[in-house]
Amino acid sequence: MQQPAWLRSSLEPALAPDMAIVDPHHHFWDDGPFADMFGRILPEDLVATIDSCGQNVVATVFVECQWSYRADGPEHLRCVGETEQVEAVARKFGAARTAGTALAAGIVGHADLSLGAAVDEVLEAHLAASPTRFRGIRDHVTADPDEPFAGDARKGVMADPQFRAGVARLRQFGLSFDTWCVHTQLADYLALAQAFPDTVFVLNHLATPVRIGRFQSRQAEAFESWKAGISALAGCENVFLKLGGLGMPVAGFHFADLPAPPDSEAIAAIYAPYVRHAVDALSPARCMFESNFSVDGLAYGYGNLWNAYKRIAACYSAEEQRALFHGTAARAYRLNLQAD
Repeated sequence: MQQPAWLRSSLEPALAPDMAIVDPHHHFWDDGPFADMFGRILPEDLVATIDSCGQNVVATVFVECQWSYRADGPEHLRCVGETEQVEAVARKFGAARTAGTALAAGIVGHADLSLGAAVDEVLEAHLAASPTRFRGIRDHVTADPDEPFAGDARKGVMADPQFRAGVARLRQFGLSFDTWCVHTQLADYLALAQAFPDTVFVLNHLATPVRIGRFQSRQAEAFESWKAGISALAGCENVFLKLGGLGMPVAGFHFADLPAPPDSEAIAAIYAPYVRHAVDALSPARCMFESNFSVDGLAYGYGNLWNAYKRIAACYSAEEQRALFHGTAARAYRLNLQAD
């Protein structure tokens, strides 16, 4: 994993190094626009990072990122190439490593849910490519004029009947629905999740609070709006929430502009109000810490991030901590793992 020199001197020893961790959100890529923005991250890079940081990461979940799509064939099926590649990675590293991290123990792929019922062909192809690891679909709904990677291209998609017809197909295949939206979309997300109470929904990146652009001078307002939106999800029991992603530019914390790399205490100070409100609202049984690497790898080190989460979680019971670091992710993604 290629990290800027600014971060390389900031590595800390692992706190509570025996605590079992499932990292439920990471990516791989070796070229293309994401590699240009966030640095290359191949399976061997992530394994080396995990092995060197001292954190007890027992398993990971790969989340789609347009890596290794098929170069030809029907457009709607090209995304299956990513699942084929990650399945091969999981088998290779599983065979080579008798202990340590179960890399890509779960796989979340992409499908265009706006295909409606016709998405069945894509879902069947993903499951054929990875019969034992494929767990869900991520299709972005992010739409906000101040989110630089999204814009307004998918504005209103969560209410679109054709998109909802695609979401409806996931339950038939036993698949979950991952997506990322920002805090201004939480009312629409709640309505979508309520429409499919028997489908597992996994909301990425703390439903990112937008703190740039029009919210640059209204950050307290953005925080209160985010809090209200998260609280409204409490009664929607099919929704799980990933706790992470605040290193992305749209969250406006500008880690890379700090005079020195952030240690775990500095990271924890920023994350704590968001994590604790989310956990209070949804409970540890529906929240899971995530790394979002290597996107967040420009903001802080992998091990330091997990140390920060451990600092934040110290106020919870041992059972609640096991849920936040391991149990909730394993349950949401139906991972067959053993850990204390």
